Amino acid sequence: MIYRRKIVFIGSFLLLTFNAFAPERKEVAIPGSHPVEPFRRLISAIGIVETGYDTLAYNPEEEATGYFQIRPIRLEDYNRRTGSSYTMEDMFNYRISERIFLYYASLVGPYDFETIARRWNGSGEQTIAYWQRVKEHL
Repeated sequence: MIYRRKIVFIGSFLLLTFNAFAPERKEVAIPGSHPVEPFRRLISAIGIVETGYDTLAYNPEEEATGYFQIRPIRLEDYNRRTGSSYTMEDMFNYRISERIFLYYASLVGPYDFETIARRWNGSGEQTIAYWQRVKEHL
């Protein structure tokens, strides 16, 4: 009987002790992490090749606008596919034009930079030379 009282006493003491040191907040702290940006290097390389990082670039011959040199036909396609209503003037806004580039890049996937770059540039043999220029800056 005394043995049983001691066990109950020790057990109660331990429970109270552990509760006394329990944290008040029931939260877990998770250290911050950096977002995964699989296209970042490609975006930089294309920016060098297309405009030398100039977000205000304009090519009157192709009517290509902004950092990514987005042409009207590409913008029309993007707007049709996504239900957006961006204008060519919006292509001077880096974040908007980046969103459009990322949309098309994500159709290919993050690990085939050659296909992404060549499709971004257009079609045909000239895209091979374009890819070589982009690849130099990766």
